[in-house]
Amino acid sequence: MGWRDAGFMGSGFYLTPHMDALAREGVVFRAAYSAGPNCAPSRASLQTGRYTPRHGILTVGNQRRGKAADRTLTVPDSSTTLAGEEITLGEVFSQAGYATGHIGKWHLGEDPKTQGYGFQFVGGKWGHPPSGYHPPLKLPGTEEAPEDAYLTELEGDAALRFITANKDAPFFLHLAHYAVHTPIQPPKGGARAFRDRAPDRGQDNGRYAAMLFSVDQQLGRIRSELSKLGLGQRTLVVLTSDNGGHMGVTSMLPLAGWKGTLREGGIRVPLVFSQPGRIQGDLTRLDPVHHVDLMPTLAAWCGIPLPHDQPEGPELDGVDLGGLLTGSAPLAPRALYWHFPRYLDGKGPDDPDWRTTPCSAVREGRWKLVEFYDDGRRTLHDLDADLGEVQDLAADEPDRVREMAKQLDRWREGIGAPEPVPVDS
Repeated sequence: MGWRDAGFMGSGFYLTPHMDALAREGVVFRAAYSAGPNCAPSRASLQTGRYTPRHGILTVGNQRRGKAADRTLTVPDSSTTLAGEEITLGEVFSQAGYATGHIGKWHLGEDPKTQGYGFQFVGGKWGHPPSGYHPPLKLPGTEEAPEDAYLTELEGDAALRFITANKDAPFFLHLAHYAVHTPIQPPKGGARAFRDRAPDRGQDNGRYAAMLFSVDQQLGRIRSELSKLGLGQRTLVVLTSDNGGHMGVTSMLPLAGWKGTLREGGIRVPLVFSQPGRIQGDLTRLDPVHHVDLMPTLAAWCGIPLPHDQPEGPELDGVDLGGLLTGSAPLAPRALYWHFPRYLDGKGPDDPDWRTTPCSAVREGRWKLVEFYDDGRRTLHDLDADLGEVQDLAADEPDRVREMAKQLDRWREGIGAPEPVPVDS
C-alpha cells in the first residue's frame, strides 16, 4: 500500500472510510518510513526493531536480479528466513503473558509459530498468495474455504475469531493482509464501484481500489467488534504498510520512486496510532519516524520490559514514540538509515536499466542523502522544500554531502553492513 493510497493521506480515487476514521481518532505520521524498499527486509525490521544489516534479510526472492553482464558489482548474500535468535514482537508479547496471533503474510520463514505467535492463519514462506485471492487457496487453514470466499475476508474472519477468543485477556494481533500485493485480483464485482470515479494523479486502477477497499472493510469489522466487546478504549490500533506502492498499479505522486527504490515513494509509508481516551485524536506529526520504532514503542506503551535493555541483549535501533503519541515529550534529533546493497531489475527513477542499483541512504532532519555503489554517485535533497526529490543539491552543498557521507560510512561500519564489491575483485 503506497503512501498516498488512503483517503486520509490524500487519495481522491480510492475509498478507505475506516482507515480515514482511524486517522481522525488518532495520530497520523506523514514522514513514516519502512526499513526497506521491499517486503521481507522491512517486515523483519518491523518484527525486531533492528535495521536490515543486523538481521541479514536484505532483499526478496532471487538473489541475483537482472542480467549478469549488466551487473558491475557482486552483491552480498541475503537471508530468506529470520534467524531464530532474533527477538520478535510475538516473542516479546507472549513472554509478557499476552495471547499472540499472526494472520496473513509472514514471508520470514515457514511458520510464525516458531517465533512467538501462538495462533496463526495462512502465514508461511510466501510473499504473495501462491494461487491468488480466490479458491482454491493453497494456504494453510483454507482447505475448507467456500467457492465464493475471498482471502482478505477470510483473514478478517480469523482476526475476529482471535479477538473474541481472547477478549478476557491481553492480546497482541499482527494482522498482515496479503492484499494489496500482486496479483491484482479484487473481490468478484468489486471493481464496479470505481468505474465512474475520477482519476487522481495517476491513481485510476479500479481493480486495485477494490482490493484496498476490502482491506479497509476488515479494519471496520475489527473496530466494530472491539467496540461491541468493550475493548475499544483498551486497545491500541496501529495501521501501516511494509513499503511503497507498486509502479504501474498505483501512484505515489508527489513522491518520487516506488516499491524497490530508496526514493521516498519506495520507503515512505502511512502510519497511524489510535487509542481513544489515551491518544488525542485528529493529530498530524511531521517527525521522521521508522518501523524500527514500533518494537520499543509498543513495549513501552504496554509496560513491558525489553530483553534488549539487558547488557547481554541484542541491540535495538528504534526509539519509543510514546511522547509523540501523548504530546508529553518531543523526539530527540537523530538520523535514519537504509541499506539496500542489491540490484532490482526494471525501470527506476535513477536508472533506465534498473529499478535500483545497490545503494544506501541517510535522512537527518530535512536532508536526505542517497549513495550509489556502482558509480559512487551521491544525491542530496531537502525534503522540507522538495518532497518529490526533484532538485539534486549535491553540487550546491558539497560540505553537507561530505559530512553526511561520512556519517553513513560510520553507520555502515558500526553495524557491520555487508557491501557489494567489484565483479572482478
